[in-house]
Amino acid sequence: MNIEIDPRSGFCFGVVNAINQAEKELQNADDLYCLGDIVHNSEEVSRLESKGLITIDHKSLGNLKGKKVLLRAHGEPPETYRIAKDNGIQIIDATCPVVLKLQSKIKRSWEEIKTSGGQIVIYGKKGHAEVNGLVGQTEGNAIVIETPEQLTAIDFTKPIALFSQTTMSPDKYLQLADNIRRLMVEAKGCEDVLLTINRTICGQVSNRKKEVVQFAQKHQVIIFVSGEKSSNGKMLYEICKEANANTYLVMNPNSIVKDWFVGYDDVGVCGATSTPVWLMEMVAERIRAVVS
Repeated sequence: MNIEIDPRSGFCFGVVNAINQAEKELQNADDLYCLGDIVHNSEEVSRLESKGLITIDHKSLGNLKGKKVLLRAHGEPPETYRIAKDNGIQIIDATCPVVLKLQSKIKRSWEEIKTSGGQIVIYGKKGHAEVNGLVGQTEGNAIVIETPEQLTAIDFTKPIALFSQTTMSPDKYLQLADNIRRLMVEAKGCEDVLLTINRTICGQVSNRKKEVVQFAQKHQVIIFVSGEKSSNGKMLYEICKEANANTYLVMNPNSIVKDWFVGYDDVGVCGATSTPVWLMEMVAERIRAVVS
C-alpha cells in the first residue's frame, strides 16, 4: 500500500504562530488561559491542554483578574480587549496578521459608509470566532451572509461594502458578490450601484483549492483529516470529494474503516489548515495497520 501525506497540508501561518506563542508561554507561566479553542481541532487542543493550557469561554473572561489570556488566530472584537483591560488581564495576542489587517479594513470602511447609511456585509459563518471579531469592528452592525437565502437581510437600495471571512470558498464568494450586484441593479433600475467588493480571503486558503484538487486526483483513495469545527476543513473536504469520490472525512485514526481500501493500493492523506501534521502521520500509520 502506497500512502502519501500531502506536503502542503497542515497548519497555516496564523495557527503555527498561535501554538508557538502558547507553548512558549507554557514553559514559564503557572497559568495560561486561551479564549476559545486555540485551533478547530480537538486532538491538538487536547495536546496543548495536557501541557497546561486552559480553554475558557467569553463568559469566564471577566473572572480572570490579573491572569494571562491568549487570544487565538481568529481574532476578537474590541469588547474583549476592553474587558481584559478593566480586569487587569495580560493579553497574549496571537491574532493572525491577515485577520488583523481585515479587522482594520472593516473598521475604516464602517466609519466611512455609516455616514451615508450604507451597510457592511460579511460573507461568513454567523457565530464563528473570526466573524464575531469582524462584526465587532462595526459596533455590531455588519450583516453576516452565508447562503443566498439570507440575502433578504440586505437593503439593496443602499451602498454596500462586501467582505469575506478569510477561510471561505473564493468561488462562492464571487458568486455571492455577483448576486448582490444583480439585486442592487434590479432595486435601483440602473447599472450604477455603490458596491465595493473587497478580496479578503486568505491567500494560503485560496491557493489550497487547486493544490487539494491535484492531490485528490493523484490518488485512488483520499483520507481528509479535519476537526468538526473547522470551517476551512469543511470547505476543503467538499472540494476533495468533488475531485475524488473515494474521499473520506476523519477526525482521528480511530475513524479509519478497513473497507475503504479494498481493491486499492494508493492512498493520499491530507487535511485542513487547522490539522496538525502529527495527526495526519498517525492516520497514515493507522491505515498501514488496518490494511496489513
